[in-house]
Amino acid sequence: MTETEIKQIIFQLLKQIAPDTEPEQLQAEDNIRQKLDIDSFDSLRFIVELDEKLGVETPEQDYGKIATLKGLVNYIMVKKNSSFS
Repeated sequence: MTETEIKQIIFQLLKQIAPDTEPEQLQAEDNIRQKLDIDSFDSLRFIVELDEKLGVETPEQDYGKIATLKGLVNYIMVKKNSSFS
């Protein structure tokens, strides 16, 4: 799975969670919750849906690693690559 494919999935799910936002406008270092004004419930919903869609598991202690777009994409890429080893 490429970085572009991961971003497309992230943007699609964020748009479902927060339909009045423009997730595509996120910059690499932007804090996703702050930039899109997503509350904690919707943030958790997003993580659960992302985990289900991508077949990964994001434990609560890793939430700090996925606060930014760059962090989230890197985290997913590592998780997806480690699931194949």
